[in-house]
Amino acid sequence: MMRHGRYPFIVGFLIVPVTIYVTFVIAPYLQAFYLAMTNWRGVSANPKFIGLDNFQRLLQDDIFWKAIRHHGVLLLVLPLVAIAIALVFAFLLNVGGGSRGGTLRGVWGSNFYRIVFFFPQVLAVVIIGVIFRRVYAPDESGLLNGLLGVFGIDPIPIMADRNIALFAIIAVLVWQAVGFYVVLFSAGMASVPKDIYEAAVLDGAGRASMFFRVTLPLLRDTLQVAWVYLGIAAFDAFAIVQVLSIEQGGPDGATTVLGMEIYRNAFSYSQMGYASAMGVALFFVTITFAALTLRVSRRETIEL
Repeated sequence: MMRHGRYPFIVGFLIVPVTIYVTFVIAPYLQAFYLAMTNWRGVSANPKFIGLDNFQRLLQDDIFWKAIRHHGVLLLVLPLVAIAIALVFAFLLNVGGGSRGGTLRGVWGSNFYRIVFFFPQVLAVVIIGVIFRRVYAPDESGLLNGLLGVFGIDPIPIMADRNIALFAIIAVLVWQAVGFYVVLFSAGMASVPKDIYEAAVLDGAGRASMFFRVTLPLLRDTLQVAWVYLGIAAFDAFAIVQVLSIEQGGPDGATTVLGMEIYRNAFSYSQMGYASAMGVALFFVTITFAALTLRVSRRETIEL
């Protein structure tokens, strides 16, 4: 009887959140798939169905492919740099202080450093963009150019230089992301029995050996999660580009991303159908990346 009565309870418990999720997540996705095959401009109640014309147009759109290339750069640089920095910091905060009293500890003040590293996570993305607009200001009032001026270097128009603007945005994304992954990797290291680290110390392993031969192999599952999350972040970046770049993805499209082009086509050009096609393309690119990453990095769990 208890088993029979369990299912109505589960259904009653889930019906409200599932209904909300279907209404506000699944339904808009399905609507976007439909609008991607229309010429809807955001006004007509009965948009004309045009099939795959919007997707054919995407294949011939230079701006679309430029945005895809920028996502490729983001996908290559952002996860590698953010994960590398976060791993080093997490290692130092957890076991980098060496052995004291027979116990491995983090560097002095590690609890304070955790708070400092995590601080960017409590700031809204728009606020971060506004802060770095002042950091990257093209005259000596900007923090970066002010420091360069101390050494007699002329101001650099960072966000107006098409060769470095995208990497300046990547630097902001890394700065924002590192704190979260320091906490994530710290949690992963905390789950590793200290006996393993202490045994490595007794065997004469230095910090570098412990990092590469002990920490990295045991954190592989956590690294997989971090790589997927940062990869998905690399396919977004809209808010930072919108606030920080000049001319919404400029100069001359040097920092544009698909999210920026979706926004521009939808709200500047009133091409809702074409913007929806871009959104569908972004959806499939992101899902494909996540699926391939999980597939390639899948392995048997290490038993401790």
